[in-house]
Amino acid sequence: MKLIAVGDNVVDCYLDQKKYYPGGNCVNVAVNARKNGAKDSAYIGIFATDDKAAHIKHALKEEGINFELSRTAEGISGQPGVALTDEGDRVFVSGAKNTVQHRLKLQLIDEDLDYIKGFDVCHVSCYSSMESELAKLAEVIDISYDFSNHLEMDYIEKIAPYIQYAFFSAADLPEEELNWFIERLKGLNFKAAALTRGSEPALFIDQNKIFEQKLIKIPVLDTMGAGDSLIGGFLVNYINGASMEEAIEKATKSAEATCRVYGGFGYPKEF
Repeated sequence: MKLIAVGDNVVDCYLDQKKYYPGGNCVNVAVNARKNGAKDSAYIGIFATDDKAAHIKHALKEEGINFELSRTAEGISGQPGVALTDEGDRVFVSGAKNTVQHRLKLQLIDEDLDYIKGFDVCHVSCYSSMESELAKLAEVIDISYDFSNHLEMDYIEKIAPYIQYAFFSAADLPEEELNWFIERLKGLNFKAAALTRGSEPALFIDQNKIFEQKLIKIPVLDTMGAGDSLIGGFLVNYINGASMEEAIEKATKSAEATCRVYGGFGYPKEF
């Protein structure tokens, strides 16, 4: 199984540590797909020209992620500030607004699409400003999409026809709204969908059947990137032919491993 992620890259700046870590949904999913046994994992995005972008590239090289088709633009990287609660949950507290990520949007060209179609799935996120490119992507590859907490049905239904694997953060939905939301998702014909719920078990939908994640209590250092790790682990195993139960189990172990390190996948650097 081969995965490519197209979209965001940032560094997460831990204010208490005075250190930053490479991250961003698409970067994290690409790295964790590789950690979960993807035969090949790659990334396309827009890098800034600062030292933070250089550090992201260093980490990607160390993790064996090809990013040669990425663009470079003059400017600064996305660098949200992060605070940790006593339970290890991360809280975003600030971030520069004049970043390359905010100013520019990636437009895919034929060279990109020719490369992308050599993979089994392309992961994109709502943070990547790639909605206008989904139709192009859908012509050459299956798409995985992280909606995060963007649960507005108008938005979901608009882009759902292009997406095979959908991921949502639904921790804030009360049970009645959650059940309503799941029923609406069933009508969108995703190959598979997942809803994470914070400390509660995630729910997965496959052929309109609901599967519940089995959780065990583990020591949590930092939850940063755990959801992205879950996505990477799930996609690799599910697309490789694992049963839904096995894919969820492997994805859960992937997320647990991420909770044991700071940042999305380590590589701290002082700022």
